[in-house]
Amino acid sequence: MKKCIVLLMLFVISNLAAQQRPKLVVGIVVDQMKMEYLYRFSDDFSLNGFKRLMDNGYTFQNMHYNYLPTYTAPGHASIYTGTTPAIHGIVGNEWFSRSLGKQMYCTDDALVKTVGDGTVEEGAMSPKNLQSTTITDEVRMATNFQGKVIGMSLKDRGAILAAGHFANWAFWYSKTGSFISSTFYGEKLPEWVSEFNNEKNYLKYINKGWDLYEPGSTYNESLSDNNPYEGKLYGSSEPVFPYDLKTMYEKNDAGIIRSTPYGNDLLADFAKRAIEKEELGKDNITDFLTISFSSTDYVGHLLGPRSIELQDTYLRLDQTIADFLTYLDKTVGKNNYLLFLTADHAGAENVIYLKDHKYDVNNYPSKDFRKNLQDFSLKTFGVDLLLNYSNFNIFFNKEMIKEKGLDLVKIKQVFKEFLMLLPQVKKVYTEEEILANSGNDYYLNFVAKGYDVTQDGDIVVIGKPGVIEYLPTGTSHGTAYTYDTHVPAIFYGWHIKKGESYDKKAITEIAPTIAQKIKVTFPNGTEAKVMQEVLNEK
Repeated sequence: MKKCIVLLMLFVISNLAAQQRPKLVVGIVVDQMKMEYLYRFSDDFSLNGFKRLMDNGYTFQNMHYNYLPTYTAPGHASIYTGTTPAIHGIVGNEWFSRSLGKQMYCTDDALVKTVGDGTVEEGAMSPKNLQSTTITDEVRMATNFQGKVIGMSLKDRGAILAAGHFANWAFWYSKTGSFISSTFYGEKLPEWVSEFNNEKNYLKYINKGWDLYEPGSTYNESLSDNNPYEGKLYGSSEPVFPYDLKTMYEKNDAGIIRSTPYGNDLLADFAKRAIEKEELGKDNITDFLTISFSSTDYVGHLLGPRSIELQDTYLRLDQTIADFLTYLDKTVGKNNYLLFLTADHAGAENVIYLKDHKYDVNNYPSKDFRKNLQDFSLKTFGVDLLLNYSNFNIFFNKEMIKEKGLDLVKIKQVFKEFLMLLPQVKKVYTEEEILANSGNDYYLNFVAKGYDVTQDGDIVVIGKPGVIEYLPTGTSHGTAYTYDTHVPAIFYGWHIKKGESYDKKAITEIAPTIAQKIKVTFPNGTEAKVMQEVLNEK
């Protein structure tokens, strides 16, 4: 009898310990998703996708990025590390590195090779440039590396930076139509991944083409199907439905699916296969799955935020998420998984659209801006002192400056005065001003949090509101303005109460909040500010 009581007590204690963590954590990032889309398209969403998350989870209505530049790689890194580029070191998707003196890509790693059916360049990737740990890393260590971490995306950076340093695997999509990885994770793809790739699942989406998901009248929140603010998809004569994806595929490669809603569907298919074959969430040791839906970004860049194509992409993603939630309920259990959904950045309105409605703004391609700087340098100093301009950073050629006996501090000041006269420029900060940031200048704070002195430039430029460095069609992002910083943040599932908050929150609060929620160590670079609202369970 005593033995039975002891065994019962041990069983109860072990279950109580298990309940301190969910069986599975799922992180969903929707690339270039503005919070506004949850409002604008609300009437056309089902009850089981985004609305289910908002109606039954906890929604932070006022979540923002807190640094410059707001791009995909820094976004994913900041979500999962709980800190900003100044600390985690991912200062752009690609950037000119001051210390290396050359251009580099966020996940480049020449020491690893492609695993799977991808090109040499597509797979030479790892998280080695990420300087701090992620919440996914901390889950691995908290479970003594027994809990699995798998990251996936159509983009390498969306998979790798979220999955962290200790992931079992990160997978990303190749233009061959296969999900690939690198030797950083293993020498050979898991058998289930090879099987999925061999099924050529992308073809079923390409062969059916892209037409409207709902009747045309549903899309009254968007502009007309053919408007001057849209780019053209893979050589199509006009940006109008339906799109013949089969012909586009025959003229290009399987990468075309990225710029359609079906890229999200394919990734969701792959995620479900991963949950099944890797047995994620099947025991009481917490696993972590990161999913980054990228098609929203490709469509947004090409066709813009007011296009019917973008609205159609979100209506379809709503259904994809609804189906995925149902799958999680059946396989992991309704009360056994903790899910959060956010975005890596938002996006601007098309500048010409704004201009046509009498807002005096314009687009300024980066190459034109650089040419302007070079011309000024030649006129003022008799030589081109510009080494690089990228990600709003200006780098000067210090060797040339030294050879010419010029004063770098004076050069910075002269350029700053010139830049402030340009019609698109709002603020200019030199390296010295950034490093001496007192915290009193709102936009300087953004710059400082995104600035790595070993990698970034001598001057950082902030454009005026509404201005973007991009083409006249489609849209882009990257600034410190709310149209680029305001993103969704929804927590759902395990021990999450229903509710919402309108208090302003920072994207860097997500990772430490999860750490506190599931009782693991904070990622090592975070300031550890948490969102108390989802830690309170009553």
